[in-house]
Amino acid sequence: MVWGVLVTEADLPDREGAIRLLLSVRGVCTRLKRIWADGMYRGEFIEWVQRLCGWTVEVVLRSDDAQGFQVLPKRWIVERTFAWLLNFRRLSKDYEYYPRTSSAMIHAAMVRLMVRRLALM
Repeated sequence: MVWGVLVTEADLPDREGAIRLLLSVRGVCTRLKRIWADGMYRGEFIEWVQRLCGWTVEVVLRSDDAQGFQVLPKRWIVERTFAWLLNFRRLSKDYEYYPRTSSAMIHAAMVRLMVRRLALM
């Protein structure tokens, strides 16, 4: 279930995008307590999230002695969701001109995924 979507220009750093996204979902995600992130979100970002939003950021890192592909706890969920979204033709390439249209396509794809799951129950 996607709680928020933010489509930005390519030259925006990931931390800046994460800050914008978290500010936009801060009032919506009232039960959110913990955020799992990769190594690039260490340092000031963790302190900022704790101070402004009251959430805990846990950084999931790959072990130093690991070689090749390794499934990391919790991070596979994001990769799986991206794989689901790429099954939709409009999301397989960057066809959209406006970021708002791309965001709407992501929401539509997630609604379709959730409805199909409900229909199978």
